[in-house]
Amino acid sequence: MNAGKMVFAQLMEFVPAHEFQRCVERRGGHYKMQRFTCWTQFLAMAFAQLTYRESLRDIEACLHAMPQRLYHMGIRGRVPKSTLADANEKRGWRIFEDFGHVLIGQARELYAGESLGFDLQHVAYALDATTIDLCLSLFPWARFRKRKGAVKLHTLLDQRGSIPSFVRITDGKTGDVTVLDKIPLEPGAFYVMDRAYIDFLRLYALTQSAAFFVVRAKRNHDYTRRRSAPVDRATGLRSDQIIVLRGPKSSRLYPEPLRRVAFFDTESRQRILLLTNHFTLPALTVAQLYRSRWTIELFFKWIKQNLRIKAFYGTSENAVKTQVWIAISTYLLVAIVRKRLGIGLSLQTMLQIISMAIFEKVPIHELLSDTQHANTESSSSNPRLPFYL
Repeated sequence: MNAGKMVFAQLMEFVPAHEFQRCVERRGGHYKMQRFTCWTQFLAMAFAQLTYRESLRDIEACLHAMPQRLYHMGIRGRVPKSTLADANEKRGWRIFEDFGHVLIGQARELYAGESLGFDLQHVAYALDATTIDLCLSLFPWARFRKRKGAVKLHTLLDQRGSIPSFVRITDGKTGDVTVLDKIPLEPGAFYVMDRAYIDFLRLYALTQSAAFFVVRAKRNHDYTRRRSAPVDRATGLRSDQIIVLRGPKSSRLYPEPLRRVAFFDTESRQRILLLTNHFTLPALTVAQLYRSRWTIELFFKWIKQNLRIKAFYGTSENAVKTQVWIAISTYLLVAIVRKRLGIGLSLQTMLQIISMAIFEKVPIHELLSDTQHANTESSSSNPRLPFYL
């Protein structure tokens, strides 16, 4: 790594520039906006994410405070807040969505060998959504309730490395379960979900696609038990049953047998009921697989705390989606750098260090590998979330 380059420029060297250009050309990104390029827009917005800027005025002030360094950051010329606002408003957000998927592919490949913490040979995904509140008077297109606006960030998270493999941004009224119609189903993969995704027609579609699911069950399901398997109650397991649904509607929507696993969580003092269409996986592994979905809760918490998706730089739907996708791309870029450089620090600690040293001319590997940072990792950076989330 060139020690003469600033940390920001070194970080951007990990961006596949040719793939970015292909995304721009495919979406006609420079139509009527050739002077302020998509690349400059991405750099300015990524800088805002990495340094926690709160507004367009804040971005402009920070970039113009050191004009002699802009060229070395890859930014050619000034970045007026009005120009950046126009780009976020008018330039199609799908450019950055396409590029986000490029980074998703790279990150998933790098983290494919990560351990889940228990024995599972299959790919496992956690599916969930988080709501981002908006001011209805400023974001009238995002009406959620009578006096409240919101957008939802639906995410399918690859649990090996906590890499988002599918992201969809909708208005706040969109039901969580409807995203099952949009995600690309992968035969042999596990999809782990909470009770919001109980829809037997859609779950049966997963079964017909040769995919597996583990979903938290509701207590009022009407079913008939066909047989039970013995369980070790010392592990927290309470039952392992093969059932068929008996309700007039549910039995029609899901006509095949299901497996029902009951587990008692000693921390929350709750009995957890799970449904799955996989019949040979050990019952304890089914419970562990559901418990591992806390990674998506941590992902939502992390991205809200460490990236700028609560304070938006524009009020249009295009500006919001542009900012969210660049925020996700920044998350993925830091994750890629972490794996390629073999850095042991958490993503949160990496972002904290980068934000303070963004203009420094020090090799990024040296900056992030310094042993003095080893003790700055907080034990609360990856807290265990309750099993019942």
